[in-house]
Amino acid sequence: MQLTKHHGLANDFLVVLDEANGGTVEVDGELARRLCHRRTGIGADGLIRGGVPTDEEREAGIDLVMHLYNADGSRAEMSGNGIRCLAQAFTRLRGCDQATVVVRTDGGVREVAVRAGTATESVATVGMGRAQDGPPVPAPLAEELDGRYRTLDLGNPHLVVEVSDPAGVDLATEGAWLEQQFPGGVNVEFIAPGPGDDQVTMVVWERGVGITEACGTGACAAAVTAHGWGLVGTPVQVRMPGGTAEVDIGDEIRLTGPAVFVAVIEVDGG
Repeated sequence: MQLTKHHGLANDFLVVLDEANGGTVEVDGELARRLCHRRTGIGADGLIRGGVPTDEEREAGIDLVMHLYNADGSRAEMSGNGIRCLAQAFTRLRGCDQATVVVRTDGGVREVAVRAGTATESVATVGMGRAQDGPPVPAPLAEELDGRYRTLDLGNPHLVVEVSDPAGVDLATEGAWLEQQFPGGVNVEFIAPGPGDDQVTMVVWERGVGITEACGTGACAAAVTAHGWGLVGTPVQVRMPGGTAEVDIGDEIRLTGPAVFVAVIEVDGG
């Protein structure tokens, strides 16, 4: 099995394309958990299989089908950073440095515009759809939370919490605890406005992964929430430990950020 490794703002993914492997590739949660392990595997926040679309999907304009597994082997519906990495892997395989790639995800169909960059780095803009209301906050949790918060759905569930200093949050404790309060879990973003105008600072605890350097859907959730609270205009620069993504809030949310190719990897035995 041939994989490629990529990252979007240090949120890293292993990508396996059916097309690069001569047919349908068998990928499951156990393989994802094994390969994503930071000590005994290759190491990544997630594993993405880019499946070949059916004839009906092709007629509808779909180029790829995205199957996303978290590092713990659980399935995830969508990743804003991961889909940019998938689109970069697809365009590299096709020998082009810019293209529009239409991807069916578990969270809906997404269009990714990949622009030319360096030999290893692309810039991609993803049409993320519209933010929907997220899961209800359990009553006991609502009593525990101080300050403002909001749940949203960006194809996957999020809890956005306003704090005075995101860098001071104990993610391993607070993020993990908040995720566990929701049936099925949520991604948890801690945000504060600034340091500049139309900027948000964010740290994130990802469902199924833990502490990550960045989260694309989380950046969208943070930007939409801060915009709704009147803290920022649009577009919004969301500053995360791994770097900055831009979120444009309109009829459709648009997420722009880098995708960086790291390596080609051969895995014996699949």
